[in-house]
Amino acid sequence: MDLATPGRFDRAGNIKFQDFIQFYVSARLIAQGRASQLYDQQVTFDELRRIVYQTSNLPPTRVRLPPVYGPQVGLLFVPLAHLSFLVAAPIWATLSLLAYFACIYIVWRSCPNLREHPRIVTLAAMAFPPLFHTFIRGQVSVLLLASFTAAWLAFRADRPWLTGLALGLLACKPQFLIAIPVILLLAGAWRALAGTFLSAGAQLAVTWIIFGSAVMRAYFSTLWHMSAYMEAVEPGVAHIQMHSLRSFWTLLIPWPHIALALYAITSSLAVVLAAAIWRSCSNTAVRFSSLTLAAVLVNPHLFVYDLLVLAPALLLLADWTLSQSRMESSSLFVDRLRALNYLAFILPLLGPLSRWTHVQLSVIAFVALLWLFGANRETINRNRT
Repeated sequence: MDLATPGRFDRAGNIKFQDFIQFYVSARLIAQGRASQLYDQQVTFDELRRIVYQTSNLPPTRVRLPPVYGPQVGLLFVPLAHLSFLVAAPIWATLSLLAYFACIYIVWRSCPNLREHPRIVTLAAMAFPPLFHTFIRGQVSVLLLASFTAAWLAFRADRPWLTGLALGLLACKPQFLIAIPVILLLAGAWRALAGTFLSAGAQLAVTWIIFGSAVMRAYFSTLWHMSAYMEAVEPGVAHIQMHSLRSFWTLLIPWPHIALALYAITSSLAVVLAAAIWRSCSNTAVRFSSLTLAAVLVNPHLFVYDLLVLAPALLLLADWTLSQSRMESSSLFVDRLRALNYLAFILPLLGPLSRWTHVQLSVIAFVALLWLFGANRETINRNRT
């Protein structure tokens, strides 16, 4: 295994749990009373090199991980900042695994037709491609998964306020909140929308109080220039690791302005379609899955590890297709849904192929799923269980 080597580098020469460094650096700066330097690119770059090389004589490195997360995320990791990086990173990776499987278990328990298949669900959960990237990079995608899982439980219990409060927690990665509030607005889901704004606003207000205006202005400036930072992190390969409409058109269309326009148009269509499904579809699994798919598609900077949030939706859809088969009402729609659900699960594995094909197949599967729901709302309502 790559991580079995001693030291901070794996067998391929990459830093172990590389993405965790940005959270670890932020936590150290906060713990040292240097929060004002959280978004100083030179400071964070020097801290990264000190962590990696453990010397004051800082050699050059090709790794650049500018802080692009809110200061509240760094605050979460302050307890780990007092440990060495090689201790803190595996602890977080282990906690992420535990939280991931806890979320899978919670959603699985809400799926009556999947309860008879615990082994298959466990194997599928272990094989889900985003999980590998989340663990190996030390990412925080499990926080997003927990938000979606809590939102599903509240939505299933018909608690729109709690649904919104859970979705508002996605403010730790605000790109996920581009589509969701608009969908809720267009669907007339006023209580869920109010809960989302209340939760996100409270998180922002508390963070502002703790860190002050200067830090928050620096954070918003970083968000505004996110594209430049992403290209600096992984020059030339960032878009092949992304799985949203933004990266899809950027890979396919060589003219940036046309690609941006197509992203805006198709994102708007995805939001409108998801809102229509939310408003007119009677099946809770399909409605929630449509919201999740639209949030993924519209997110302009969604890397493969962020696809972890699709786990609840894929489980819910698998459960629903099983219920239709048992009712002997399987149709062409259900067969297509089953096939697309599988493709949405497996195609993130083929993301690197887009370097040569310039087509991100996973995005096509996500769009096809959303379109299938929108085009078959009457069928879904008839087959409600």
